[in-house]
Amino acid sequence: MDLRIGIIGFGARAGLWREAHHPGHGSRVTAICDTSERSRADAASVLPDALITADLDELLASGVDAVFVLTPDHQHAEVAIRALDAGVAVFCEKPLAITIADADAMLETAKRTGSRLYIGHNMRHMSVITLMRRLIQEGRIGEVKAVWCRHFVGNGGDYYFKDWHAERSKTTGLLLQKGAHDLDVIHWLAGAYSESVAAMGSLSVYGDIDDRRDRSNERMYDWFSLGNWPPTAQTGLNPVIDVEDISMVNLRLQNGVLASYQQCHFTPDYWRNYTIIGTEGRIENLGDESGDEVRLWNQRHTRAAEADETFIVPELDSDSGHGGADGLLVAEFLRFVRDGGVTETSPIAAREAVAAGILATESLRTGGGALTVPRLDPALVAYFEAGQPSQVSA
Repeated sequence: MDLRIGIIGFGARAGLWREAHHPGHGSRVTAICDTSERSRADAASVLPDALITADLDELLASGVDAVFVLTPDHQHAEVAIRALDAGVAVFCEKPLAITIADADAMLETAKRTGSRLYIGHNMRHMSVITLMRRLIQEGRIGEVKAVWCRHFVGNGGDYYFKDWHAERSKTTGLLLQKGAHDLDVIHWLAGAYSESVAAMGSLSVYGDIDDRRDRSNERMYDWFSLGNWPPTAQTGLNPVIDVEDISMVNLRLQNGVLASYQQCHFTPDYWRNYTIIGTEGRIENLGDESGDEVRLWNQRHTRAAEADETFIVPELDSDSGHGGADGLLVAEFLRFVRDGGVTETSPIAAREAVAAGILATESLRTGGGALTVPRLDPALVAYFEAGQPSQVSA
């Protein structure tokens, strides 16, 4: 019998419905909820047989087995908790929440109700990341001691400064909203979560642009263009812009690994560069898509040198978003809904990425001092690390 899937929020990430809608083959999208008339019309045009509603209670009462929470970030916690309380499995888009209290409440609700919680950290399925992690686990660079990530967000003006992403009240900040992916990957590659963070950042470019307008009835693909260049020539920015467009954070992890993450939203190119340094070498990716390279150095050189080994980032057997990672992500979630068990993504890891991002944002807005990341209840950690074993509360 097909799993009955609900979609809550039919906006920028709504394309995930295609990965979940396989009538007669295990799952079908049966209900969509969105408060936007345009979004409901978009949903009806591609899923005419589904229930289309603006009422979350109606969707939850429709008999869905699982939901995708794809709303703006500040709505994740409220919507997900209502679904978990209703006994429905939840796929929550990253970041888990925009406050630590909300993130912890989501985990506590999932444990209390036994409803399954899964987080959309699709980078854990991206080929470039899984390749680097395999090299680390094989011991090719010895014991990891440092992880550096430079994130060139070339589409930042179009992606994050023309809608709700530009507002602290809806994101906390882009060091959390956009950085949650990379903070999670840093933790994953290094094998530990952040213990303390210290950050700097500023609104260096987009805050000086006066051309603003309300785009609440528009979607990103209405305005996106590579011709929107240079960044200072952008038009139609969000009326409220109070998040940083450049930021950098240093992190000390619980196992002693030192890490750093830099994010800039006005670069001409768009990709991530990771460098992982171990006791016996280092690896670095040049490009982050299939066909790009991960280079490994494990011999001494007197100057900049060609890599000692080069690995080509493999192509995933999928034409879904993010180089095929979205397809793997949704497939894992649907398997998890049916069978439970441990998954590559982790609610605990998602919470730790949120906590690091929130504390880093607080640091950069309060002078850049080091702040300690609060720890979770060990019983909560154990429950999720065991794969959310129970379907009902004890």
